[in-house]
Amino acid sequence: MVPFSTPFDETAVDFLETLDAPCYKIASFENTDLPLIRKVAATGKPMIISTGMSTAAELDEAVCCARAAGCKDIVLLKCTSTYPATPVNTHLKTIPHMRELFGCEVGLSDHTMGIGASVAATALGATVIEKHFTLRRADGGVDSTFSLEPEEMAALVIETKRAWEALGSVQYGPTEVEKKSILFRRSLYIVQDIAAGEFFTSKNLKAIRPGLGLPPKYLEIFMGKRALHALRKGTPVSWDML
Repeated sequence: MVPFSTPFDETAVDFLETLDAPCYKIASFENTDLPLIRKVAATGKPMIISTGMSTAAELDEAVCCARAAGCKDIVLLKCTSTYPATPVNTHLKTIPHMRELFGCEVGLSDHTMGIGASVAATALGATVIEKHFTLRRADGGVDSTFSLEPEEMAALVIETKRAWEALGSVQYGPTEVEKKSILFRRSLYIVQDIAAGEFFTSKNLKAIRPGLGLPPKYLEIFMGKRALHALRKGTPVSWDML
């Protein structure tokens, strides 16, 4: 666990520097405070900026200000500044657009109930998830209604990891682990003994499992043709039979 903090004014940055804070978070309500962003950026440490309420132009100002002042590692968090937030107002499709627009890592500051929005954000490429935490919602507090309890936080970690791993890459064709499953496809088989010169028909040639013969798409090519040599029932079909 890496502890860090959110400064709300420039004196807080000075104080956090005495504690050697490894990175900084800019809250949504401060994301237009360019002097504060400039002060944080001057430390040269990574900066996470919540984007609640911000227009694209305001975010551009914040990102440009941070970069000009020396910050090289910026993460923008898609954020809806309502507490709690509803899924319909979360607009997760902004995440990949924001990454493309500003050329930085993007995550989600999630104020919705549960973990669904965070998992979906991960599937859209979010690399940072911010979620409020409480030991017990029943104890109350300003953010208790949308905070996760320990078991829920554990589920968030597990499910977002699964979502991230499931992203993979663009993939067609059998993966290495799927290759054994090709056996369970249907393919063409001799289902009755056939004498040399006998015609292939729907009675002696069928598409059945396993997938060791030619694919079923070649069935019509064989129909009405003569077998080149005698064939035994249970033989997978191959081109040398014609």
